[in-house]
Amino acid sequence: MREGRRIIDAHSHFLPDEIRRGASFYSDEWGKIEVQLESMEKVGIDQAILSYPTTDVSLKGLLTEAQEARVYNQAMGEATKRYPGKFRWTALAPIFNGHAKDELTRATEELGASGVSLASSYSGIYLDDERFYPLYESARELGVPIFVHTTTNQPIGSERVQDPLLTPVIEFTFDLTICIGKMMMSGTLERFSDLIFVFPHFGGVLPFLRERFDTTYTMLRRRGYVRELGALPSEHLKKVYVDMSGATSPLMMKCALELFGYDHILWGSDYPSNTKTSDSITRLEELDLPEVAKVALLGANSERIVG
Repeated sequence: MREGRRIIDAHSHFLPDEIRRGASFYSDEWGKIEVQLESMEKVGIDQAILSYPTTDVSLKGLLTEAQEARVYNQAMGEATKRYPGKFRWTALAPIFNGHAKDELTRATEELGASGVSLASSYSGIYLDDERFYPLYESARELGVPIFVHTTTNQPIGSERVQDPLLTPVIEFTFDLTICIGKMMMSGTLERFSDLIFVFPHFGGVLPFLRERFDTTYTMLRRRGYVRELGALPSEHLKKVYVDMSGATSPLMMKCALELFGYDHILWGSDYPSNTKTSDSITRLEELDLPEVAKVALLGANSERIVG
């Protein structure tokens, strides 16, 4: 069934020991790239794009933001070179110290990074903030995509509720949703329309809010309560890219397809948070979609984005 298809995992993680040992939450399995490779070969995954899952090492004062980026990028470059063709990875850049361009250039041109890793927010600062603009300009110059991960540090709502299940399930998801919404409403997505932003987990709850976004926006425009976007919110949202993050529900997949279309969705596993990678691939293959769509979702879209 998978003959002739190239499967690329657009949402996967590996943490070098220098980062993982100082961070909260992450177990040893996040640092075993050899085990990850064995899992990929067993399932039939040709390549994985590794992105930063966000950690608290800089918040704990163990490393500065610049040190965290440099240590991570160096280790990722060295680790992935041991397995040619099997991994791509996205680099960290020190956003708030003014040296993002230098480190991103080093990571891409010297170490082999294929993109940029960002969190959905940084202590309440979302990606529509102008402090991210220099990084976006650098990514534009280098021609690399931006892979966004849900923040694991102080997501929206965490100041009121901190729960080991509710925080990652609800607060992480809504932090991502707010991030994309703010980027749309601020004009950031339009300003950097030539950049590719890839958001995980189907973009949070955006597929379920598509109709409400459009009807509410239309009503508010009639009353002059919201700025003119030039098009319905759904028209702006369908321009971003999202990944599947190991989803197995056909209904979720169809809902996302209705908003984003098959050319803007990437298959991804969210490994090692999710180790049942074959289930998601099987459910996707069972969808009533043309072969060209399945080829695009399983790997062609990712390959087009990272080159």
